[in-house]
Amino acid sequence: FGFFILEQLLHWHHAHTRANDACPNCPEPTQPLGYMILFSDGFHNFLDGIIIGISYLAGPEIGIATTIAIILHEIPQEIGDFGVLLHAGFSRARALFMNFLSALTAFAGVTLALVAAASAEAFALWVVPIAAGGFIYIAVADLVPELRKTNAPSMLVLQLLAIGAGVAAMYALRVLDA
Repeated sequence: FGFFILEQLLHWHHAHTRANDACPNCPEPTQPLGYMILFSDGFHNFLDGIIIGISYLAGPEIGIATTIAIILHEIPQEIGDFGVLLHAGFSRARALFMNFLSALTAFAGVTLALVAAASAEAFALWVVPIAAGGFIYIAVADLVPELRKTNAPSMLVLQLLAIGAGVAAMYALRVLDA
């Protein structure tokens, strides 16, 4: 619900900005999808930081294993986010910089977990469903409709392979983490 409201506000701002833009040669503004990705990715990275901090509190071996697992899942995710940001109208430099800024929220999460060790785990239990809901909302509301705009059979095969690779990567991380 919160992500729906955020997206509606971003769409309103986007439409309001274009309606009052009297500059025909100005670059097209970024789509709200880009800001949604940045917001939810920053939130997700913050949660990752909390998880890393909590895992180090449980022991250095667990902390190192968790950090490696999170880095391995972040690499393809950040590459995907970069592609979405480019599609949403961000320049390459701006997409890289904004993606970097959203990644920095992980450090805030680690700090919170280490400072508030007793309550950080309980906080993570509340934040996980919100972060997951944000990514599910973005996938259903924004990404799947974009995929459906192309009907070419070759693109369907490519899309299915990419989705399959993503599911396989998540499964592999789950098996390796167990």
